[in-house]
Amino acid sequence: MSVKIAQNLEEIKSQVGPNVTLVAVSKTKPESDIMEAYNAGHRVFGENKIQEMADKYESLPKDIEWHMIGHVQSNKVKYMAPFVTLVHAVHKMKLLKEINKRAKQNNRVIDCLLQVKIADEDSKYGMSVNETEAFLKDERLNNFENVRIKGLMGMATFTDDEEQLKHEFSILQNLYHKLEKEYSEFDTLSMGMSGDYEVAIAHDSNMVRVGSSIFGERNY
Repeated sequence: MSVKIAQNLEEIKSQVGPNVTLVAVSKTKPESDIMEAYNAGHRVFGENKIQEMADKYESLPKDIEWHMIGHVQSNKVKYMAPFVTLVHAVHKMKLLKEINKRAKQNNRVIDCLLQVKIADEDSKYGMSVNETEAFLKDERLNNFENVRIKGLMGMATFTDDEEQLKHEFSILQNLYHKLEKEYSEFDTLSMGMSGDYEVAIAHDSNMVRVGSSIFGERNY
């Protein structure tokens, strides 16, 4: 197993290239799997449950960058605020306010991405394009000194239809390029997972979230 995780990582890194950050999605995976990836030189890992991520943070090396990639409940922000590197899925002002509050308590500035809904599926969270633009113009953001909005995140529909993927990724691609001209801190477009990251990268994604292609199928 160990050789395979290292091999998979190497293969995917060669495909995504040096300008794309690879987030190894380690949710539900044991710490031994994460350490195999770590020993192969990887440092950026993504989790979708705060408690699981906090437990792993406690026992694993402290130079790991932990990304919270799942839906965040405001009442759990306090558990990740001391260490999380990037929060991928901010879709409400209430949540950003809580992240700012908890970051301040920990004397930190926490980087965040705004989640934009580009998929047809109802199960996906996120703001519309118009809501995202309005969010960034909201005066309340001026009071949040302990968060930095670094860009956008989105998830495409779970489909093999490449034309649909291209259409959905292009929505986020266009919005990102429009906003990066207005907001100097924008430098991250996070889209693309195991099944569609190549299409996402072709649409200027510079951060992909890959789990099963590295670690194998998830254990639920």
